Amino acid sequence: MGAATTVEFANAARALTREARRRGLVGPSFRCPPRLLGVDRSIRRRSDGAVVSIRLHDRPRSAVLADMIEGVVVTNRLRPPAADRLRTELWTALESSTTTRSAA
Repeated sequence: MGAATTVEFANAARALTREARRRGLVGPSFRCPPRLLGVDRSIRRRSDGAVVSIRLHDRPRSAVLADMIEGVVVTNRLRPPAADRLRTELWTALESSTTTRSAA
């Protein structure tokens, strides 16, 4: 599994925000890297949502995507089983958007 690139991060951020909003949820903003040193993911709540910060450097793509998905779940304060369903739906949406871009 390769490391995540900033282009992949940006594409995933757009896809996840779009999917969250499509479901009537808050689509967080994403940025990299986190302001806090030594963490892979942080979240900063704002009045209009949240900013999820992810560390990309020296991390597998799957870990970065998992942190981004978890950021959507945490932003929306979801609990099981809704959180579990959303995680599955967002992974599916990311796979679909990657397949669509690869075919183009």
